[in-house]
Amino acid sequence: MSGNTGALSIGQVSEATGLSVHALRFFEREGLFLRPIPRSAGGQRVYDPADVQWLVLCNRLRDSGMSIATLRRFAELVRSGPGNEHERLALLEEHERTVRARIAELDASLAVIHDKVVTYRGHLREGTAAGLWSPTPSR
Repeated sequence: MSGNTGALSIGQVSEATGLSVHALRFFEREGLFLRPIPRSAGGQRVYDPADVQWLVLCNRLRDSGMSIATLRRFAELVRSGPGNEHERLALLEEHERTVRARIAELDASLAVIHDKVVTYRGHLREGTAAGLWSPTPSR
């Protein structure tokens, strides 16, 4: 893209963020960008490096389970400018609590799985694995 240094095409942004072109268009339709994405004279979207930074954050928030509605609310708060930082912080703290709870649940699940791995390794090493949780006919 010529002219505007730092201007990025949708393909370049897709490559930089790992988001598909379809996902980028979805983010735009859902109002998740911090600004309207301008178009070139030829109608192509023209992104800025700051858009990429924002998308990387959004992608992390989505990957960590933040809903589109909450992400949209966060984007609205950021877009509206200074004065709502406490509300932004509250939103992020709530999401952080949710993610920490998910991590704790995953850690508990991992502990159970690891115990089963250790059990199976021991039985395989000792030749006693036959019959571990074999289905039995119900009578």
